[in-house]
Amino acid sequence: MLGENHLLTHEFPEYLSAIIELKSTNKTFCLLAKRYHKLDHQIRGLEQNQVPSSDAYFNQLKAERANLKDQLYRLLVAHSKLS
Repeated sequence: MLGENHLLTHEFPEYLSAIIELKSTNKTFCLLAKRYHKLDHQIRGLEQNQVPSSDAYFNQLKAERANLKDQLYRLLVAHSKLS
């Protein structure tokens, strides 16, 4: 079973230009996006390779990814209101 694609550009296609711009101009966004992508890659790897991991650990990773996604979304919305 392949994990869902959670790339930011897939999650927020309407913010594609803002994602590209903020990655190069906003250090906070860039750091959060890197952490988000790293976590997403880790989660998808566990799902795809069916690596044994505790439910608590897996759920913790997914919760952190969701939290980062929320933070990134708020930055995208704020940026869009300024543009």
